[in-house]
Amino acid sequence: MVGPRRFAVPLIVAGILVPIGLAGCGGSYSSSDGGSNSSRDVTTTVAAASTAEATTTAVATTTAAAGASSATVNLVADPNGLMMFDITTLTAKAGTVTISMKNPSTSGMPHGIAVQGNGVDKDGPTVQPGGTSTVTVTLKPGTYTYYCPVAGHEAAGMKGTLTVTA
Repeated sequence: MVGPRRFAVPLIVAGILVPIGLAGCGGSYSSSDGGSNSSRDVTTTVAAASTAEATTTAVATTTAAAGASSATVNLVADPNGLMMFDITTLTAKAGTVTISMKNPSTSGMPHGIAVQGNGVDKDGPTVQPGGTSTVTVTLKPGTYTYYCPVAGHEAAGMKGTLTVTA
């Protein structure tokens, strides 16, 4: 008969890995069960607790290829019709940068993504709820603005800052 197991569940909080022991079925793990231990790895990731934390910084995933770099940053428009993105500060390395914005709007509002600054001014397509707008630009180090190009959305606050580093 196999006895109850104790599993170590790693909890990731602010980049710190903390193991937490959980007792299964009210018992404890015993190595005297004949060696039939079939433990599982369980990982819990703590996510942002509220949209008040929407001003967090996203760092682009960067891939270097033959001396060039490319990065992709993902954003989400507010699903409740508010004129805001889930992230208002982005960071990427110089090179080809793609910003991908999902529009989960439940209010039926269209949105898009655009980048402007340092001689760059490029809009991605405006998409209806359920769609994804993507814009790809080649950027030098500096500060850029990303925003929703739908009339009135940027002025209402649907924008953020993209910092590009060397």
